[in-house]
Amino acid sequence: MTLNSFLLSAGAIFWLTPCLLAQTPKTTSGVPDGGTREALISIFIPNLAGAPFAATVNTEWVRSLADGTRITLKNHRLIARDGRGRIFQERRLLVADDGRAESVLTQTEITDPVSHEKYICVPQARVCQLEVLHAVETASRMARRAAAQKGEQSLGTQSLGTQEIAGVEAIGTQEIEVIAKGAIGNDSPMLTKREYWYSPQLGLNVLSIREDPRFGTQRFELSAVTLGEPDAKLFAPPEGSKIIDLRKTTEIDAPQTPPQE
Repeated sequence: MTLNSFLLSAGAIFWLTPCLLAQTPKTTSGVPDGGTREALISIFIPNLAGAPFAATVNTEWVRSLADGTRITLKNHRLIARDGRGRIFQERRLLVADDGRAESVLTQTEITDPVSHEKYICVPQARVCQLEVLHAVETASRMARRAAAQKGEQSLGTQSLGTQEIAGVEAIGTQEIEVIAKGAIGNDSPMLTKREYWYSPQLGLNVLSIREDPRFGTQRFELSAVTLGEPDAKLFAPPEGSKIIDLRKTTEIDAPQTPPQE
């Protein structure tokens, strides 16, 4: 397996659920077609300097299917940001909420806004991929652009006041939007809700709940928040790892097509 295939989704901010990973097809007389692959987008962590912390992100994804089946997936992963604005994140598989499977660590990511570098590491293989860190849109701008592309229209925003979550003060907001009939092939309007609790101290949401009839309920909540500088070792590739530098690109000419008679 090459590194490129091993890190196929390494640059994205999601995990593939184990129940949706491709399965080896049984030998049949025909070729199996169809299937789906879904992704869950996690919280947005800005490269904010001067606000160091470490925390655990607790994710819960609940979906109710048309036949009445209820699917609940969870995971817990470590995140951290130092005073320079460098960010460390674990990526772990989502697992069924029955306690029988462990949420496996698939990769770690380090982003450095000062050096404009991004490391994507696979601990099991002791390999890290080094890329250029490009400017990232703010979470609010990303949300507005995505909503516009999906034909979503806001029905209003409501303040939920303030409360303490995971030891920090958070400001709550609820947004309700409607996806117009026909915007995505839907034969009737669809209502979506989003509730988020933003911490000015950390510069991110410490609790976010999204309800969408297409994807169910997604909940992201921080716990074990520790203010101050995290362990410096988190922001460097694991010792002994092989670094593959993808920042240097080589241009090649396409082969010429031989003349046709």
